[in-house]
Amino acid sequence: MQDIVNTAVSAGNFKTLVAAVQAAGLVQTLKSPGPFTVFAPTDAAFSALPKGTVEGLLKDVPKLTSILTYHVVPGRVSAAEVMKMVENGPAKVKSVQGESVTLSLRGVLSKHVYANDAKVIQADIGASNGVIHVIDKVIMPGM
Repeated sequence: MQDIVNTAVSAGNFKTLVAAVQAAGLVQTLKSPGPFTVFAPTDAAFSALPKGTVEGLLKDVPKLTSILTYHVVPGRVSAAEVMKMVENGPAKVKSVQGESVTLSLRGVLSKHVYANDAKVIQADIGASNGVIHVIDKVIMPGM
């Protein structure tokens, strides 16, 4: 089984995320034993940001690092564990960045897990040092 970085590279739909992790100097961290839970925005999620945002962030390493580490939670948190956490309402989990991410269930007929306002579109992609949950938006700290 590959680590989080190599798993993201192999998936093929995280090119922007991987480039951002490289630009922020976080590759070694995300290759370390961890474990980590990563709420990973797809390339489409990054493309949905206002024009110039990604390019600006790649030049502002401290801000980029803050945003990226906000997508990472210490420990391996599976989808089943997330469901237990949110069954009685929203739950907050502390990110590596320091601020909390709010996990919640939304939807009338079929419930979907959300990390802040980002929908988890694929859960439990296993890695040797954690788990990746794919999200459809880039989440921002302080919002």
